Amino acid sequence: MLPPEFREEIFRLVPDGRIMLTNNFDGAVSGYPMPEWEQVEASFRAGNTLIPGFRDIERFFIAGATEVTLDKQGRILIPPYLRTYAALDKDLVLAGVGTKFEIWDQARFEERLRQTAANFNAHMEAMAASGVALRF
Repeated sequence: MLPPEFREEIFRLVPDGRIMLTNNFDGAVSGYPMPEWEQVEASFRAGNTLIPGFRDIERFFIAGATEVTLDKQGRILIPPYLRTYAALDKDLVLAGVGTKFEIWDQARFEERLRQTAANFNAHMEAMAASGVALRF
């Protein structure tokens, strides 16, 4: 069940509660309100399908997506193939990440946070070297 603040934001953006769920690159499920998903799809349409790696990423991300509808209580049905991909069982974490949310197995999420903390300086240096400027 999505917390009220997530649910309210989704219904504000998409009154009928339609969202797209897909596997993400980190072993979790990502959820996008439909307006955000349409932008994701548009970015793939602008890509070069002659590049095999592009096709692989598109296949992984776009073909793995499914539309679901949030009910009034904030529940969504996660298809079995996405539950398996993300190893979703009992203890889950719902993380808001920019314009989307992620659904994680709690143990995977905690391990990912530990890895990120252990490599934080290296990640920050790599982003700075590529021109990314973050504010905290």
